[in-house]
Amino acid sequence: MASNKILVIDDTTVVRLKVRQMLPPGNFEVLEAKDGLEGLNFIRQEKPSLIMLDFILPKMSGWEVFQEVQAQPELRKIPLVIMSGSKQEVTEKLTEPFEYFEFLLKPFDKTQLINAIKLAMAKSKKPRSETIPGSAAATQNIPVAASRVPNTIAVPADHQSGNSAEIELMNQKMIKMQAEIDALKKQLTQVVTFIKQKIK
Repeated sequence: MASNKILVIDDTTVVRLKVRQMLPPGNFEVLEAKDGLEGLNFIRQEKPSLIMLDFILPKMSGWEVFQEVQAQPELRKIPLVIMSGSKQEVTEKLTEPFEYFEFLLKPFDKTQLINAIKLAMAKSKKPRSETIPGSAAATQNIPVAASRVPNTIAVPADHQSGNSAEIELMNQKMIKMQAEIDALKKQLTQVVTFIKQKIK
């Protein structure tokens, strides 16, 4: 049985078939969903190794599926490739650079597909300190298994684990570091402005 599952969520049969054919033979199985609702159910039940998500879908849009996935810490670390025939459709909702997922413009070839998958896998390993803007995480109280908690996520208040204090400490350190970075940026801007005035 395949140990890795790749979920392709696209309402076009041709695209799902194309992805299946382009993927190199290996120890994985390809799951297919024809709409966002079916795709989200697959994500929750199967916990795939990689998600390929079309942005425009019936029943539930790719944007809505994305928000649901980002709301749950155990799902949002699954490598994600968002597909669309128009990049603008995606950038209207999600600003570049895409830090935690990869974008794949349709139509695509085998090389572009493989590269997108590799980049998505690399991006999914990046530590996160906060939820994606627009996600439903803030309104949901989702229990998180201690073994699946990344180092830098917000843990629900009722999650009593030895890791909670460490994670909270890391989050505080990251917030402090971000504040220091912002202060340095401000100082740099002031220095540049000062230099420009002197040059004039």
